[in-house]
Amino acid sequence: MKIGMLTGGGDAPGLNSVIYALTRICTRKFNCELIGYKFGYRGLYENNFVKLTPESTSGILHKGGTILFSSNKDNLFDYLVDDGNGNMVKKDVSDIAVENLKKEGVDILVILGGDGTLTSARDFARKGINVIGVPKTIDNDLGSTDVTFGFDSAVNVVTENIGRIHTTAESHHRVFVVEVMGRNAGWIALHAGIAGSADIILIPEIPYTLENIVKKIKERDAAGKNFSIIVVTEGAKEKGGQAVIGKVVSDSPDPIRFGGIAAKISHDLEPLINHEIRSVALGHIQRGGETSPADRVLSVRYAYEAANLIAEKKFGNMVCLKNGKMSYVSLEEVIGKSKFVDPMGKLVNAARALGISFGD
Repeated sequence: MKIGMLTGGGDAPGLNSVIYALTRICTRKFNCELIGYKFGYRGLYENNFVKLTPESTSGILHKGGTILFSSNKDNLFDYLVDDGNGNMVKKDVSDIAVENLKKEGVDILVILGGDGTLTSARDFARKGINVIGVPKTIDNDLGSTDVTFGFDSAVNVVTENIGRIHTTAESHHRVFVVEVMGRNAGWIALHAGIAGSADIILIPEIPYTLENIVKKIKERDAAGKNFSIIVVTEGAKEKGGQAVIGKVVSDSPDPIRFGGIAAKISHDLEPLINHEIRSVALGHIQRGGETSPADRVLSVRYAYEAANLIAEKKFGNMVCLKNGKMSYVSLEEVIGKSKFVDPMGKLVNAARALGISFGD
């Protein structure tokens, strides 16, 4: 067999771990050849790939990012191409990708990505390609699996940085508003906020009011705690308001980029309290650095399950983790199923029991 692999969407710690593990497992188990397409689906369209061997992937298990590079703009079913007259138009070029797979003799395509990337994986499966999906996103918002690799690493990074901010906040009696990734799902803010001893956690699933944020800060002041840490998901919303849009990337399949909520809260809050406020947007630092041990192990488990699906010829599926056990689910059932924080869930209730406010 010949196996192709690609990584699409935003990068996440654990991508290299899956590449490392799947290359070794499939080489040893099937004695097969593996290639990796560069820059996600764009590489599939341009037939731009590298050979993947135990030697070429040596030493990448712990590294963040992806040695295959990635793109979150390239949907081959709606791809920007030159119409021959110098005009850029959207066109379905997926047949070119299919022909490239046939030309290289690729029997199976393993696709590592989130909802957008896996949507195209499903569409290629519908065209007859033997596809296996592996779920990836630091946001942990894919509904068909309990956890995605990259999430634990991001939580570790955010928790560490909250700890660093904590010391300067306490030293200067300031309020810090720390903006984290997650888009419309508050998983990173919730987990890192609890782990980092945040005083207020603001997530998209629970709209906040400035009045309730002020109330919590004044409660802390009255108790002699003259500083506060607020952790906010980039897609969080004030009650009756909308998420703050940082920019619009017009040539992206998902053009809306959230950003700026921490700065907005700081601006709106400072006249209402007797503290200086600083805002910090952690941004892409959450994606970088070494992959956490938990994500390395999870990635190896995903890779092993993907190899099992290859052996059993169970194509058109995505590997997943359900109730602590590896399994798989049809790509047809994966798309559009997001996973959000339950405002009445046990983890939110546990945070409230600790005295953490959600601004509601």
